[in-house]
Amino acid sequence: MNVPSRATTHPVLVGGVRIGGGAPVVVQSMTATDTADVAATVRQCHELARAGSELVRVTVNVPAAAAAVPEIRRRLDDLGCDVPLIGDFHYNGHLLLTEHPDCAAALAKYRINPGNVGFGDRRDEQFATICRIAVERGKPVRIGVNAGSLDQELVMAKMQENTDRGLGRSAEEIYADCMVISALQSTEAALACGLTEEQIVISCKVSRPPELVTVYRELARRTRQPLHLGLTEAGMGIKGVAWSAAALGVLLAEGIGDTIRVSLTPRPGGDRRDEVEAACEILQALGLRAFAPSVTACPGCGRTTSTTFQELALRVQEYVRERLPAWKRERAGVEELKLAVMGCVVNGPGESKMANIGISLPGTGEAPTCPVFVDGRKHATLSGSPEELATQLIAIIEEYVSTHYPRH
Repeated sequence: MNVPSRATTHPVLVGGVRIGGGAPVVVQSMTATDTADVAATVRQCHELARAGSELVRVTVNVPAAAAAVPEIRRRLDDLGCDVPLIGDFHYNGHLLLTEHPDCAAALAKYRINPGNVGFGDRRDEQFATICRIAVERGKPVRIGVNAGSLDQELVMAKMQENTDRGLGRSAEEIYADCMVISALQSTEAALACGLTEEQIVISCKVSRPPELVTVYRELARRTRQPLHLGLTEAGMGIKGVAWSAAALGVLLAEGIGDTIRVSLTPRPGGDRRDEVEAACEILQALGLRAFAPSVTACPGCGRTTSTTFQELALRVQEYVRERLPAWKRERAGVEELKLAVMGCVVNGPGESKMANIGISLPGTGEAPTCPVFVDGRKHATLSGSPEELATQLIAIIEEYVSTHYPRH
């Protein structure tokens, strides 16, 4: 996919991860643990990093959480997990960073929400304190504006201006304008505190896709800072994934966005890694990144009354996920592998030929054989039970990986 290029952004280095300046779009996530629970937070950070999260944000809200951050960093390093940690600060970040210098040192980036960094006369002072610590320690910051915690003084002033001047603007338009103004004014304030353009990432998150697209198009027009994309409070399950993909897909296709998070609400006891997988799939679907071999599979119809193709597609996908860590350690470029498991003759052979390895299973009334295509050419014809088909197809996949992707 050819993505329109946004004018060159100022690159920001977070730990060893480069954001903006032409770097690939970065995936990030956030833990859901109590940060003061070191063991649980280390475990989740490690899981998120292994799933593909290149930056992990942790809540730093109380002294116990701040005190835990250095130990979390040490334990992750002991596991060989060098994922950069981002501290998420609200209300008391200036105090926590001041009173816990080891926390300030262990974090790779500080997230500041200008809507609740402080109130009244204390806002500028407390914002400046965080920026000063970032300057002293050479840390970047993300200025993260959220619709749900937008500076209400700014909003009310703009609402009053709209009334006094008869501008006729909707509340949604005013909120979008205020978010952009807040981000840009806070960026100027951070620069005035001594941070450089190479230390500032911006985000302006809302919970509805059309508004997110509007806000980020305006941000992209008015700043050269790297932009962090995300539909905040996207929701649960399919709704959260679909709404995030709708918004992020539009912006990324326009060349807007340097790092993303898919903010899914997990089910009780759910897996936090789902948001990482969703972010990776969005980038891979757009052709911007490749994280894992893709498995194309048909949805099924009246021609595919057997469940064999569904069982085989699931088995192949699970096998690929299981083998991927070892493949990536051993083989260069295996993330680009394309597989197809198709259910009948209508699209089966065609889709199979377009994949590196594809199998076309017989639909209702078709001959009980399964042609396998490798790089567009017929390679074999398989038959047997679903388990036997899976075993044979997996053997072909393993042989392909070993012969087509060079060792590191």
